[in-house]
Amino acid sequence: MTARLWQQAEGAGLALAGLLVAGLAAPGWGALVWLAILFAPDLTMLGYLAGPRIGAMVYNLGHLYALPVLLMALGVALGSTALIAGGGLWLAHIGIDRALGYGLKLPSGFRDTHLGRIGHKG
Repeated sequence: MTARLWQQAEGAGLALAGLLVAGLAAPGWGALVWLAILFAPDLTMLGYLAGPRIGAMVYNLGHLYALPVLLMALGVALGSTALIAGGGLWLAHIGIDRALGYGLKLPSGFRDTHLGRIGHKG
């Protein structure tokens, strides 16, 4: 198995773990809240309005595994199921992205990632 496939498998596992954590921490949340939180990290794409270097930095900050894990830990420390669930959904978002082959961005452009180029091959 290639390194890319290992990272995609890791992403799928972390996506499932994040969804499980969110489900256990906030089972009463409605579907619209789940979807809004799940897709919120994609707002970091707006960083590309400032150019590819800043865009990559902003996008990557929103797509690091460490930040949602820290949010979940903060939730545990504060006894906040909302923070735990939010971190779980954030982790799930990143995992889904990685499983689909969307990696951290390179400063050369939005389609250039650590998992390879995304989009059309032509």
